[in-house]
Amino acid sequence: MTGPVGLTLDETGTDPVEAADSLATRLALVKTGIGRVIFGQDQVVDEVLTAILSGGHALLVGAPGLGKTLLVETLGTVLGLQSRRVQFTPDLMPADITGSEILEEDPSGRRGFRFVRGPVFCQLLMADEINRASPRTQSALLQAMQEHKVAVAGLDQALPSPFHVLATQNPIEQEGTYPLPEAQLDRFLLQIDLTYPDQAAERTMLLATTGGPRAGAAPVLAEGELLAAQALVRRLPIGETIVDAILALVRGARPETAADETVRRSLAWGPGPRAAQALMLATRARALLDGRLSPSLDDVAALAQPVLRHRMALSFAARAEGIQLSQLIDGLVRRLG
Repeated sequence: MTGPVGLTLDETGTDPVEAADSLATRLALVKTGIGRVIFGQDQVVDEVLTAILSGGHALLVGAPGLGKTLLVETLGTVLGLQSRRVQFTPDLMPADITGSEILEEDPSGRRGFRFVRGPVFCQLLMADEINRASPRTQSALLQAMQEHKVAVAGLDQALPSPFHVLATQNPIEQEGTYPLPEAQLDRFLLQIDLTYPDQAAERTMLLATTGGPRAGAAPVLAEGELLAAQALVRRLPIGETIVDAILALVRGARPETAADETVRRSLAWGPGPRAAQALMLATRARALLDGRLSPSLDDVAALAQPVLRHRMALSFAARAEGIQLSQLIDGLVRRLG
């Protein structure tokens, strides 16, 4: 058995242990700042921060009124990110997101094209109700999410760094929507399901939001701190046991390589290598949020659902039998020990 992977000094000689301790303190302030505005969604906040610290994107799925829009706005403020919001509708065009070229004439009478940047040129993009736009428009985000650039008129336009997409989706009302293609779903590091807050949290929210002025968010991280945090996440050590558990979980969720007969029979397809990469990064980020230097099996178990559920599909027979993806993933987690 070899030792942990990833514990090295960077080019400046900074000790990652000291850097992790300092960052964990800063992240605690970030969570406190978000908690002044968002009530009863602690797990959701942790998962969104995990996705951002991992350098990825997140799909927020929840009924209306659960605070998805407010959460994204608050994150942009607390993390010190330039944020934009796009309301996805059936008539939205790709150029409405990426931008387009316009023909201009200067004072001397010469004409030329000038590129006008769209809202995707930001650090935190909220794609509100992303499944209400046509597949053509949804695909405008594919290159941006994967390569952090967009191609317009044959030229690549680089996006700001960092760049994150937090998309929302309403699971209740499906009329007039376009399901996201699997290729785009795979671009989201996590799918985060929002549920209703418990009674105590909802009571606190009622008292805090229907009285005097509502509490607002304040910046916590300065410019460049988030990029430094994302770089640190990739340097945190991870044990060989955790690597083996991630591989066992992801490969066990594919019908081609699953050891469990129920999984092989119930799945039409399973997660690709990007799921294992997402788990590797997300477990490190979750450990850091919790003030730990390296991830544990508990981190793998906690992130199995948000990493895998949008990267798997049930077979027709499994749907007819009432089998749910969450049941299959929970079974795979239990096999990890």
